[in-house]
Amino acid sequence: MNTLREDAQLLHEQVAPHLPEGRVDDYDVDALEMLFDSYVNTYRVPRNAAFDSVRNHVLKEAGVDTEAFWASLRGGDQGTTEEPLPLAECTTDGAWVTVRAKIVELWEPREDSIHQVGLVGDERGRMKFVAWAKSNPPVLKEETTYTFKDVVVDEYDRNYSLKINSRSEIIEHATDSPEAIGTVGTMTTVYEGVFVGMQRQSGLIKRCTDPECTRVIQQGECSEHGSNEGEFDLRIKGVLDDGESVQECLFTAGMTEVVIGIDLDRAMQMASDALDISVVERRLTEGLIGRRYTVEGPLLGRYLLVDEVAETPNRAFSEGYHDTVDDLLSEYGYDGPGLTVENIEDLPQTYDAAVTAGEN
Repeated sequence: MNTLREDAQLLHEQVAPHLPEGRVDDYDVDALEMLFDSYVNTYRVPRNAAFDSVRNHVLKEAGVDTEAFWASLRGGDQGTTEEPLPLAECTTDGAWVTVRAKIVELWEPREDSIHQVGLVGDERGRMKFVAWAKSNPPVLKEETTYTFKDVVVDEYDRNYSLKINSRSEIIEHATDSPEAIGTVGTMTTVYEGVFVGMQRQSGLIKRCTDPECTRVIQQGECSEHGSNEGEFDLRIKGVLDDGESVQECLFTAGMTEVVIGIDLDRAMQMASDALDISVVERRLTEGLIGRRYTVEGPLLGRYLLVDEVAETPNRAFSEGYHDTVDDLLSEYGYDGPGLTVENIEDLPQTYDAAVTAGEN
């Protein structure tokens, strides 16, 4: 997280070109740093909300042309009402975009500040959206297509979502109009490989209790919301290897139960019995390392979010594998026990790539 001084420098870069004559010196970096200090340390504004609060204060007090200011931050519109940006290309945090999407599913908001939350989709993929109540947006309907103008891309942990704000414009399209979206895409990826690694923060974890936050609690602290008891969740952050590449995969609590047979309640009981939360991660590691799986799901940044998983323990070796092993055994004169062409099927089937004699 930035220091107050760094936040002041960043805000100064944003607002300085838009300050009216005679007000530039009033909002230099030192003055802005003092403002940040008073908001955070005197008025106790939450650290994660301080930047927006100070910026809004400066814009209003200095009489900045807000339309020009926000337009400059957008760095140019991405997508137009005639040519909206595909959801699959909404991967720049903080970008202002115009998209056209169908409401795939609406979820029950967990807080009064949220007007609506759910899933939107176009022909190439799906994405979460949030509409804030204070923005006074229209009521969106499932299975209806809308053009969303000037919505903001939000990124956390390589997951992207769209935020509908007070400057957003929403245009509804009739179901029989040319703009209406028919089949919504999923952008799924299929990957097959051996489970070779378990990443940190796998197993039984705790997430922030704030309804708008999904961050993992570490040492009783949320990086955004401070001290927090957290709510238990279960997940796997694993690495699969197909012999030529690796793929980081994220298994939710539901998919963790599918792949290893341990649900959240069982994981909590294991940790309670052992008085050690790490016992769950160790059990998952012992049960998964070395096994081959085929996984399918959307790519979220570098992670594949697993929607489907199947173990594939009996995959055949690639063509020519046995002949290559036979040549290697002969070349090096190896006739020891346990490694012959006849029982080669008993070896761990980690890689499919053919082995070339003489290569490391």
